[in-house]
Amino acid sequence: MEEQIAELAAKLAELEAATAGAAITNTMFAETFYYLTIPLMIIIHAGFLAYEMGASRLKNVLSSGVKNILAFAFMIPTFYFFGWWIYWGLPTGITGAAGPAGISGAEYASSIAWGWGDAAQYMGPNIADQASGVFFGAFALFAATTASIMSGAVIERIQTIGFIILAIVLGSFAWVVAAAWGWHADGWLVTKFGVHDFGAAGLVHAVAGFFALGVLINLGPRIGKFNPDGSANHIAGHNMPLTVTGLMLIIVGFWGFLMACVIVPGEAWSWFPDKPSTIYGTPITLSALSFNILMAIAGGIIGSWLFTRDPFWMMSGALAGIISTASGLDIYFPALAFIIAFSAGIILKPCADWLEKRGIDDAVGAVTVHGTIGLYGVVMLGIWGAGYPALQGAAGEVPTINLMGQIIGAVVFFLLGFVPGYVVSFLLKKLGMLRIPEGAELAGMDVVKVPAEGYPEWAAAAPSSSAHPAE
Repeated sequence: MEEQIAELAAKLAELEAATAGAAITNTMFAETFYYLTIPLMIIIHAGFLAYEMGASRLKNVLSSGVKNILAFAFMIPTFYFFGWWIYWGLPTGITGAAGPAGISGAEYASSIAWGWGDAAQYMGPNIADQASGVFFGAFALFAATTASIMSGAVIERIQTIGFIILAIVLGSFAWVVAAAWGWHADGWLVTKFGVHDFGAAGLVHAVAGFFALGVLINLGPRIGKFNPDGSANHIAGHNMPLTVTGLMLIIVGFWGFLMACVIVPGEAWSWFPDKPSTIYGTPITLSALSFNILMAIAGGIIGSWLFTRDPFWMMSGALAGIISTASGLDIYFPALAFIIAFSAGIILKPCADWLEKRGIDDAVGAVTVHGTIGLYGVVMLGIWGAGYPALQGAAGEVPTINLMGQIIGAVVFFLLGFVPGYVVSFLLKKLGMLRIPEGAELAGMDVVKVPAEGYPEWAAAAPSSSAHPAE
């Protein structure tokens, strides 16, 4: 009997050791999974950097790059000090009340999302916590993406300090409120209206796109963009190959962006012990993402190619394809993802032209690609995904995706972007902090703002052509 007990004890110890080893392995996988999304999303910013510098005229190349670099840099500390708190503190609304899932509210946020005091154990070195830092990193890169979206629209005429203020408001406040309300299990848009936005078409892209629109209204067009009769001139960037390559790099980074939207299984913060989920706790697999992302890229490119034959709009169509399907990448079948993306590619350029005819000078089409197409994607899910659970839970006890809910979400996302973008830029305009002086714009921002030359061997030729509106 004693031998049998000893044998059973040994087997039990062996089993416990194996279980502990499996748990450690899963935790290391989960940590590594999110850790890898961060450099992948930084590729998005390499893409935005190339994209915006290529879309700028020779006299503004480096100033556009400096602005984009600063947007990234300022997002990280501001998101650390207050943006992360907003996500956890305000899902149920501005009151900061706790939500039904028990993972929200001001008290909860103060315990895990302040960079000092008792919450510092979650916001700094702690070998017992392998999730907070990598989760924070992924969200901080989402924040930086919103700032970079706005950055491209306003190139060649915005003041650096004014831009930084706008980037902080967008990246560490406006989109975070949208995420708290519509991208959190306790978010009131989710629990009350069944809003579902898996890949953040509305709460990242549309918020950023329409924030940019609010800024552009107050910023005004570049000198030479519009004629006295209201017709528009094309102001070409200095390097289309660089711009198109930058757009492709953004596509590469999108894989990390969407990968970070998946909750891996088996951890204390996971929805399930044995399968991945969305941030809402509904089922998702990387396999489904692979099918749908590739089909969306292809659909957007083909739709834009059929309508424009322009490589810039073809690659913008790839972005539009992903954004138009992002809300439902966890639900769509690949053929449907292709059709939605194809339609987004077709309407992309006409929507941009419509905006331009109303006197809006969006230098890279950011309002259309991210704003208009983002809302299009949110509403499309209300049509094609109606009836699917919007949140994890028993059938009949959780809200389902529905067209009205998605429309409500789209309206809220529009307002969360446009209103702060317009108000803050209006105040900056009144304070003289929004737009550079006319002389500096005509001479080129690199000449007056940057202590370096992007193409020094071309410097002799630059002054004679720098003021030409079509350069």
